Amino acid sequence: MGEKEWGYLQQAFASNWIAPLGPCVDKFEDEIADYLQVEAVAALNSGTAALHLALKLLGVSTGDFVICQSFTFVASANPILYLGGIPVFVDSEPASWNMDPACLQDAIEWCLQQGKKPKAIIPVHLYGMPADMNSINAIADKYEIPVVEDAAEALGSTYKGTACGSLGKLGVLSFNGNKIITTSGGGALTGNDDDLIRFARHLASQARDPAPHYEHSTMGYNYRLSNLCAAIGLGQMEVIDERVIQRRHNYYYYKDKLSDLPGIKFLPEPEGCFSNRWLSTILVDETKTGGISNQKIMEVLAKESIEARPLWKPMHTQPLYKNAKAFTNGVSEKLFAQGLCLPSGSNLKLAELDEVIGLIRSLFITSEIPGKASYGGKLIDISAPRPSKESMNVK
Repeated sequence: MGEKEWGYLQQAFASNWIAPLGPCVDKFEDEIADYLQVEAVAALNSGTAALHLALKLLGVSTGDFVICQSFTFVASANPILYLGGIPVFVDSEPASWNMDPACLQDAIEWCLQQGKKPKAIIPVHLYGMPADMNSINAIADKYEIPVVEDAAEALGSTYKGTACGSLGKLGVLSFNGNKIITTSGGGALTGNDDDLIRFARHLASQARDPAPHYEHSTMGYNYRLSNLCAAIGLGQMEVIDERVIQRRHNYYYYKDKLSDLPGIKFLPEPEGCFSNRWLSTILVDETKTGGISNQKIMEVLAKESIEARPLWKPMHTQPLYKNAKAFTNGVSEKLFAQGLCLPSGSNLKLAELDEVIGLIRSLFITSEIPGKASYGGKLIDISAPRPSKESMNVK
């Protein structure tokens, strides 16, 4: 948070607009639409609400198939159940860790064999890395299935020069407290069909009909964003590009100082992709680290009150979805077994990054030579220099 957010909040209080409507909400929607270059945006109280409304708008109901990326947070899948739909999970491809087009094709064919075409496809831009949207959209277009783009973690990311959140029939954003920008809690539904987004706003406001009394012809929801939260969002939108630079700095700083360690691997950007690097993640192959696992690194960091977390546990391995149909290739389960999310906050100081790096590198020290560590008889440098601006690639 900075002074800009406080200024907008003061304006909201001064105008007495507190409820889930008001000038800050309208302006926030316009700024997001302009940033993403989409026709319309509905500001909502969570990304989950946005995904729920997206599926509702696409007609998902009891018994309908919806194809969803398996390697994601549970909020990507739960709205399918809200509407009585049947999730069909699709595994990841290794280049981006996101929806595998080959598994997607198999999933669609299976659904058709069951006599029902899927009502929607939900790819996710995990950790800010864009999915292979050209391939996914080509398959979706072939079968005439709408794509709901889960860009909850990817505001500020682009795919072949186009903003994530604008690449599907509908897009979903999240402004939860841990996202790259926040409104405390909040989300948005995005799209290029103004009528559809306008109807989403109607549904999100308890679907109240235009009448002098409270008249309701359709079931609605209490999903609109408050004017105060939108005021925070306006201040955050002024620094979104700075936040992307800060997150990318974290990633390249970690990469510069840790990638020489055996068994430690970072996810590069596929060609045409620009990731906001919402979270900096690594894979830890303990067959190459000499037995050092992602769990061991978490434990060492936790002793110093530094939190790190595993990557998402795939949906097809979750107890909630144990009976769901899934098309897998082993990629997401391997990522979950080896993956680790490192501290990635926008306000991390170099000293804090260095503390994380030092603790990880300390696990590899088996030599008494200062500044060196021995692995398999080979000495490696454990005190890498600070990266240059070029190596950080912060644009």
